Amino acid sequence: MPDTDKSILLVEDEDNIALALEVIIGRRGFDTTRVVTGQEAIDTLATDRPDLVVLDVMLPERSGFEVCQHIRDTDRLSGVKVLMISATGSDMTRRKGLELGADAFLTKPFDTRELTDTICALLAEPEPRHA
Repeated sequence: MPDTDKSILLVEDEDNIALALEVIIGRRGFDTTRVVTGQEAIDTLATDRPDLVVLDVMLPERSGFEVCQHIRDTDRLSGVKVLMISATGSDMTRRKGLELGADAFLTKPFDTRELTDTICALLAEPEPRHA
């Protein structure tokens, strides 16, 4: 497993998806913190500055769109990468996320390779070799 000092905030309310994401991300050696709601994400971002936020669109309390907007409006979080994920793969949802400042957008269910490659590209990490 590669050793990295990059940290990821995972914002996902569905346990099974969060577990899958944690396993995939963990294989790359990233330090991952998970929160369940949009408000928990904003509270965590008040004190932490991850390198990447993997952010579901549909969340309790505050949407992923609101969290993304908060990240982009907060000077201290400048440079934090945002990967939005959603079960709603509509062009409108994707466009809105990207317009709010998301760096990338993936639709659930996501391909493990695509997810890993996207995270590595956002964090400028060497991409994994695929068997």
